[in-house]
Amino acid sequence: MGCDRLRKEYLLLDKVEGPLILLSGVEDVSYGEIIDITMEDGQSRKGKVIKIEQDKAVAQVFEGTSGMSTHNVSVQFTGKPFEISLSKGILGRTFNGIGMPIDGGGEIYSGKVYNVTGRPMNPVARQYPRNYIQTGISSIDCLATLIRGQKLPIFSGNGLPHNELAAQIVKQAKIQESEDQEFGIVFAAIGVKHDDADFFRKNFEESGVLERVVMFINLANDPIVERIMTPQCALTAAEYLAFEEGMHILVIMTDITSYCEALREISSAREEVPSRKGYPGYLYSDLASLYERAGVMKNRKGSITLLPILTMPSDDITHPVPDLTGYITEGQIVLDRELYQKNIYPPVNILPSLSRLMKDGIGEGYTREDHQDVSNQLFASYSKVQDVRALAQIIGEDELSPVDQKYMEFGRVFEERFVGQSFEEDRDMIETLDLAWEILSILPPEELDRVSPTILEKYFPKG
Repeated sequence: MGCDRLRKEYLLLDKVEGPLILLSGVEDVSYGEIIDITMEDGQSRKGKVIKIEQDKAVAQVFEGTSGMSTHNVSVQFTGKPFEISLSKGILGRTFNGIGMPIDGGGEIYSGKVYNVTGRPMNPVARQYPRNYIQTGISSIDCLATLIRGQKLPIFSGNGLPHNELAAQIVKQAKIQESEDQEFGIVFAAIGVKHDDADFFRKNFEESGVLERVVMFINLANDPIVERIMTPQCALTAAEYLAFEEGMHILVIMTDITSYCEALREISSAREEVPSRKGYPGYLYSDLASLYERAGVMKNRKGSITLLPILTMPSDDITHPVPDLTGYITEGQIVLDRELYQKNIYPPVNILPSLSRLMKDGIGEGYTREDHQDVSNQLFASYSKVQDVRALAQIIGEDELSPVDQKYMEFGRVFEERFVGQSFEEDRDMIETLDLAWEILSILPPEELDRVSPTILEKYFPKG
């Protein structure tokens, strides 16, 4: 029956609508199955079954439906889900959104093919994330430390330098050298412009990190359906490298908002009932099915850490995409337009930023014993800066008390020297913590009430 079914060709479509085609009279078809479409001129395209109702099937076409009519195509069902070939040879390679090589390096030949919907991790098999990944960026490393196996999104806005930040993290990210495990990066660009794609490619080549990066690039003018597959292909590659090759993998995705907009477009083509702001009602579970593929497994050497970047439309943190992302992930890093206008890069606003798993992967044995205290003190002091600035706007800076004037100075230096660093600057963890102490020493020691006396005695700069 299986063989007969594979030979069966359907020559008539009921309807072509947006990226979707509708067929009737089909039998023995399964959800998620891949179809081969042959055009009249011999061109072939692929699609995926996304809805089945009795003998009717709806499929989305990866390369788009331009040039297709109900009469000029033949459709065959393959009986397989969407799969990609993977081997360790994918490191240093560039693929399109559906896992086809686009760097001229030829196909990936491997006996191993993997279903891109992934292998759901049994919660019982998960291990609690410990230890950190150093990004070389002080505001992240000190105040919202990225823990291995964590999902830590970056909330940005249109026009903010999130692409530069992503490229800098790819260049600088590393694990402790004392470990003999390999570290790799899977980078997925979703719906990016050509010049952004070139910026990433060139940057990774120039900085010499390309051989440990796997790139999946989906361009803004690529078909919308491909956009939905890009993060799935990237995470499948990450799962293979982490859990079969035993590597520590950092997955960076930009921009998740493009992915959600592609979901919205296909959902409206399928005539589904829209939810908040026109997004489909299953947006939460769809995002969770991506984010939850990160983690550490018991009895496996590798780990997957996920850093998704999303732009908030009109800088609105209550928009459905950042809102739902915040529920699923373990913290967030928020980029701030006001800091960006002050010419501070990267413009990380530390007050709404946090890493919920940070406390278990820092301190003695991981970073340094004073890390937690320094981090708490910087948060407390910088939030006091906001109050002092509000007061200074009312009474003027000259009228402030001497201690408040110290806070004003601390705020300026903290933003310029600690949060601000150049695109080329890679600070290691100890350098970051020492710099934090140097800047905290602007304040009188009695103001540092979040630091234990022994640590204050040991690390507070003398003189």
